[in-house]
Amino acid sequence: MNLESLTHAIINGIVAFFADLLMPLMLLAFAASVFFRVVIFFNIRRGHWFAREFAKRIDNFVDSHQREHETSFYMVAKKLMEKTFYELFIVRSIMMRRKPDYVASLMDRIFLIQHGTARLVKDLLKQFRNLRYSEDSQPNFTEISIHVMEANPAYNRIFGVFPASFFNDVLNTMPGIFIVSGIFGTFLGIMKALPDLGGLDFADIDRSKVILDGFLLKVSFSMSTSILGIILSVLSTLVNTMASPQKMFVSTVNRLNNCLVLLWHISNSNQLPQDMKEFDENRDPMEALAEQSLDKEIARRSDSQNIAS
Repeated sequence: MNLESLTHAIINGIVAFFADLLMPLMLLAFAASVFFRVVIFFNIRRGHWFAREFAKRIDNFVDSHQREHETSFYMVAKKLMEKTFYELFIVRSIMMRRKPDYVASLMDRIFLIQHGTARLVKDLLKQFRNLRYSEDSQPNFTEISIHVMEANPAYNRIFGVFPASFFNDVLNTMPGIFIVSGIFGTFLGIMKALPDLGGLDFADIDRSKVILDGFLLKVSFSMSTSILGIILSVLSTLVNTMASPQKMFVSTVNRLNNCLVLLWHISNSNQLPQDMKEFDENRDPMEALAEQSLDKEIARRSDSQNIAS
């Protein structure tokens, strides 16, 4: 078999294979692209969810904060992030106590929600530990936030396994791929229909008319792949725009940066107490919040006694 025959055999095989399967494959690819786009978007949205709740507690702290008190940036950030973490999961902790064998919810198992949030808190505290406080300058919290988000395996990997950045790059090209696939399908349909024209016999008008009608029907049907490709391209573009992980990532980083800058400005040191307890993601939220409330009440009464004396 020479090269030309081999080439024709390959082309004919491609035409025979894709002529009938291209449209189902396009629909399947669209469904898969939407699924992975939503999963990637949901991964980043978990970090945004924590940053939004963290910002609410910082606002409450700033409203009640007295600037004359000694304020360590690390200690305030640690307490507020722990408070945010425990309060976010306290409702589920209470509800799941009815199940003695409860380990993790289905969403936690699939998307690593609690693990990813705990990893975010730990990584941020690790970065804050070595910061040197200065009234004249502040750390680059934008770079810290970006580094922590990008290093979090629950955010940058799908189901904690597959790299989200690779899938995201592929999904960004899907609108163009659908257009090309539609045009490809149209040409395949035309190639499949063209051999029918070899049977034209102008001496037999009726038979030629049947052949031409069949040819036009196949060509018109092949145009449907281009139409489908355009529709899927538009829908894919809309999904990519509405569920853009890039925009959500930037929004999360900006929110974290604004929160940390605000905390830095109201702090006057970055001291770490010797008896400081490490953050424990597996600790019972009810117990942790109760201890925080008790410490806060003791501190308040101590301040009142100092003022009275």
